[in-house]
Amino acid sequence: MATLVDPEQALTPLLVIAGPTASGKTALALELAEQFSGEIVSCDSVAVYRGMEIGTAKPTLAERARVPHHLIDVFLPDAPCTAGDYSRLAREAIRGIAQRDRLPIVCGGTGLYLRALLDGLFPAPPRREALREQLRQRALLHGSQRLHRILNRLDPAAAVLIHANDTPKIIRAIEVTLAAREPITQQWEQPRDPLIGFHILSLGLNPPRAELYDRINRRAAQMFKPPHQGGGLVEETAELLTRYGDDCRPLTSLGYAQAVALLRGEITHDQAVAAAQQGHRNYAKRQLTWFRKDPTLHWLTGFGSDQETMQQTCSLVVQHIKAR
Repeated sequence: MATLVDPEQALTPLLVIAGPTASGKTALALELAEQFSGEIVSCDSVAVYRGMEIGTAKPTLAERARVPHHLIDVFLPDAPCTAGDYSRLAREAIRGIAQRDRLPIVCGGTGLYLRALLDGLFPAPPRREALREQLRQRALLHGSQRLHRILNRLDPAAAVLIHANDTPKIIRAIEVTLAAREPITQQWEQPRDPLIGFHILSLGLNPPRAELYDRINRRAAQMFKPPHQGGGLVEETAELLTRYGDDCRPLTSLGYAQAVALLRGEITHDQAVAAAQQGHRNYAKRQLTWFRKDPTLHWLTGFGSDQETMQQTCSLVVQHIKAR
């Protein structure tokens, strides 16, 4: 591979692979990393936590042995990772990869983290702890759905992007909206501190919807199978509950939330699977809604694991590196 860091050039190539859950981002990132001497920077808001393997569909240990990975297993589940934390650590990782004369490849589906990394964060208003505690108590009494309806009245665009069960993000969005007296999605458009020094190629995976949903359904069902059948999400969740308790925020994420409800006897196994499948399909819709607003994304219509998609992407990367 040609030298990536050229003193005659101001910009270093950087690849971004985005798209909905189960679209094959990991497979494509691994192929590109091996083809172009790259290292992968995960962009997943749950994969940053240790011990959360199955519900996050992290790259396997064997896959991580093939190619260096960053921003996986860097926080304990009871130590919150904000978008700002992610942006800071990911930028450090990307610059380190470039300094080693290797190709940084950002791969993941958490749109807010990707925006924080590439565009920077908007200047948030000061925290309002009293309001935050009031909203927490309302969520405990009436459920997150009530808060989500409040957010929908204040900022419908944010309500589309934030899941109705993600209480911390709902609370933060309401807090910031009320503190600034401006919808949080409008604040996101304010000037920030964008990542500089890189020539970025952003790729978006958008496979056929019916095939994507089928893959999502199969993957969610597989997670709920016992460990000896290649699953183990319920067992993993039980261990996390024992270690970190009921208030562990990452356990409210998709898959884990349904496993918690199953362990508590609130739903049956079949209901847990069905709810996880529906939740992941809805999440895929929200991801696509978010990423379609990015005019810089070059969309690919297949799965990342498809041979045709890999060949098409390799050609784009070669052109991108030559054009820097």
